[in-house]
Amino acid sequence: MELTLKQKTAFGIGAVGKDMVYALSASYVMYYYQDVLGLSASFVGVVLMAARFFDAFNDPFMGVLVAKTRTRWGRFRPWIFSGTLLNALVLYALFAAPVLDEAALMVYFSVMYILWGVTYTMMDIPYWSMIPAVTRTPKDRENLSMVGRTCAGVGSALIAMFTMLLVGALGGNSERAGFRWVALIVAVIFAVTELVCCISMKETTPSEMKTATVKEMFSALFRNDQAMVVVGSIVLINSALYLTSNFIIYFFKYDLGGAGWKATYTLFSTVGGAAQILGMMVLYPLLRKKFSSTQVFYLSLLLALCGYGMLLVFCLTGLSHSLALLCIPGVVVFACNGMLSVLTTLFLSNSVDYGQLKTGRREESVIFSMQTFVVKAASGVAVFLTGIGLDLIGLVGNTEETGPVAVQSAGTLLGLRLMMTVLPMLVLAGALVLFRRKFVLTDARAAEISAQLHGEEAHHD
Repeated sequence: MELTLKQKTAFGIGAVGKDMVYALSASYVMYYYQDVLGLSASFVGVVLMAARFFDAFNDPFMGVLVAKTRTRWGRFRPWIFSGTLLNALVLYALFAAPVLDEAALMVYFSVMYILWGVTYTMMDIPYWSMIPAVTRTPKDRENLSMVGRTCAGVGSALIAMFTMLLVGALGGNSERAGFRWVALIVAVIFAVTELVCCISMKETTPSEMKTATVKEMFSALFRNDQAMVVVGSIVLINSALYLTSNFIIYFFKYDLGGAGWKATYTLFSTVGGAAQILGMMVLYPLLRKKFSSTQVFYLSLLLALCGYGMLLVFCLTGLSHSLALLCIPGVVVFACNGMLSVLTTLFLSNSVDYGQLKTGRREESVIFSMQTFVVKAASGVAVFLTGIGLDLIGLVGNTEETGPVAVQSAGTLLGLRLMMTVLPMLVLAGALVLFRRKFVLTDARAAEISAQLHGEEAHHD
């Protein structure tokens, strides 16, 4: 099916707002509850991991509900619209915590974060499920995936660029008040962008599509070995990214330090965000003209590992205190992550065709429910490791009641530098091994499967 420019634009606009919400939660929930409000870093990490275990049951079930939905407004848009409104409200509540004692705050955070995950799932699964549902060929899927992932990268980059500056500008001396205002602004933008997406993305799903039982759908999913490989790769790649984003703010605040640390952090984040967008919009299309999707994937992973290796050397030699030098590995890592984001979405879309050929059923909602789960799982794993790591190295939080920025020991700072470099490298190395050993859905194979499926459809017509 040929999508209009208006529809592609609307799909991209939806991705901007959606990933602004996700990036705010994934990158700043640890900092907000640990450093600003004073909860234990390990406790925050444990809550996020517990929420991910809940998602293991909730997200695939949501995929089943989407697949079974039949309304006058289509299959996807009712869920996108309702999930957006609910998630926007919960996001604000998550970053507008009332003044409570420690025990009450722990309960409040636990409830709000789980609600945030549930409501985000409501809109994220149907959003990404539209890609294989409204396209027919791997090339069309790749183009729409690139639009979605590029615009999602823009949303993430906007959060990285402006969050801490807005926190300071809107909250003054109170980071607590600043985060509340930022959450309100992001929630409003989110609601508006998804409304635009819902209005413009007219659905035309096959009316004769059979409804499977829950057992049949899960069976089809777990028989799709290529979808599971991509799912595993997404977990590992995104875990590396969120480990970086969670540790880096502590690095700038307590290691580089200084009165202007927020401006320095924002400048680095702006460069990194721009590099991520550049990777998706410029580098990826250029490389795809000369290389296959799998070759670009391997190249991106290897370059990202090199970027982290360079950052590790800078950290161990003291060169990391130069912002100009720090930006070099930052650009490499974020640009590669941009390309990997596009590629993993493309591979997951192609696995829908693969699963249909292998099992006889087309289960885009169930498979894309796994993408929603694993991306959230990646942030959960990253924040869990961050929380445990911060407590292990003895980092002293800097809640508003403590006054000036806390001074960290030399051992704490060394531990911080190692964790923000070595941990992501190990995770990315795992992704490289998994993909190289198990992934077989090359460009040629994906095109062959698509042609075979559409040939069968034409024959039945």
